[in-house]
Amino acid sequence: MGVIEGSAGLTGSPSRVSPAPAIEAHALRKSYRDMVAVSSVDLTVAPGTVLGLLGPNGAGKTTLIRMLCTLLEPDSGSFQIAGLPHTAARRIRQRVGVLPESPGYPRAQTCREWLTYHARLYGATRPEALATAMRLLGEVGLTDRAGSLIAGLSRGMRQRLGIARSLVNSPSVVFLDEPTLGLDPLGQQQVLDLVTRIARDRGATVVLSTHVLGEVERVCDHVVILNRGHVVADGTVAEVAQRAAAPRRAVVQVPPHLHSRAVDVLAAQHLVADGAGRTDGRDRVELRLPGDEPPETSSTAALRCLLDAGVPVLGLSLEGGRLSDAFLAVTQGEGDG
Repeated sequence: MGVIEGSAGLTGSPSRVSPAPAIEAHALRKSYRDMVAVSSVDLTVAPGTVLGLLGPNGAGKTTLIRMLCTLLEPDSGSFQIAGLPHTAARRIRQRVGVLPESPGYPRAQTCREWLTYHARLYGATRPEALATAMRLLGEVGLTDRAGSLIAGLSRGMRQRLGIARSLVNSPSVVFLDEPTLGLDPLGQQQVLDLVTRIARDRGATVVLSTHVLGEVERVCDHVVILNRGHVVADGTVAEVAQRAAAPRRAVVQVPPHLHSRAVDVLAAQHLVADGAGRTDGRDRVELRLPGDEPPETSSTAALRCLLDAGVPVLGLSLEGGRLSDAFLAVTQGEGDG
């Protein structure tokens, strides 16, 4: 798959195709004195991918992003962005867009002025820069705020403005570090919709660093989990859940008057989820199935235990492995680092 480059704006038409991966890293390492932040990270990301970058606090996510954006120089290893080697920092910066975790916004400028200024920094003429600013404001739903001071925007509006800023140079790769942090549900929805459209309409690659696993499950094609600077999981959401042996869940329905007996029988087999069934309805018991065997096998064993104990089974529903289970499986016990 080639790298697709579009004109300015989310919906620009592709103009050139490159065969290189959007991101390719080999044995990247970065330390701060005696603390290793990123250790021997290998990464390959196809163009047009929405990559979820996960990890506990201190896992190395922000350091990795800063290296890939050429804001930090790796101690060792190498990487390429859209075919450009990491030594070509100036050219890479022309090809990436970034929304940092704590972006600074000028309070005395309007949305239109701020975007126009940044478009000018990338070499656009004043008319071109103004046209880009207005187009992007439209794409992020802020056309009616073009003349408003940034100081008067809500946090959600500022985040959407920051995403528009990350797109003024029609980047091949966009890095978004905690873009929904502190937003209400509507603001989160608006930002995630933008993430999807950046990849879908422009063919750009999006690296979404977040602690909200539900966001990754909703919008990401690929997941990388970091822990203590190492990649501990890499693949689709389903692949990561399977490789991490993430437990599945099931809900079994039993007669209400036999609920306690069903819980005791299943708990003896270590199949009951923590606190399952005790507050979620007296006719239901939530099971936690091991991830290292097909859920049909373990659920059949659970049903057999219940029937052998004289507990009728009125219904059973299965659920696939969750990303949250996989995340805990590959990171718990390591601390925040």
